[in-house]
Amino acid sequence: MIAFIDDHRAVYGVEPICRQLPIAPSTYRLHAARRAAPSTAPSRIQRDARLRTEIRRVWDENFQVYGVRKVWQQLRR
Repeated sequence: MIAFIDDHRAVYGVEPICRQLPIAPSTYRLHAARRAAPSTAPSRIQRDARLRTEIRRVWDENFQVYGVRKVWQQLRR
């Protein structure tokens, strides 16, 4: 939905699009601000972003066949 709003906001505006979609304009603006400055995101989101690269690394090193349990165990080691 965010990409759709980004693509059409110049023509229709954010508020009219959000009225038709199940999203509040404040939610859209919050996500846009986080994309512009990732350091303003909550600590959980920042930690998840760091972990995402580690999860991808473990998964790729194991030929992309490890499931969630094995990746989790590998990360705990």
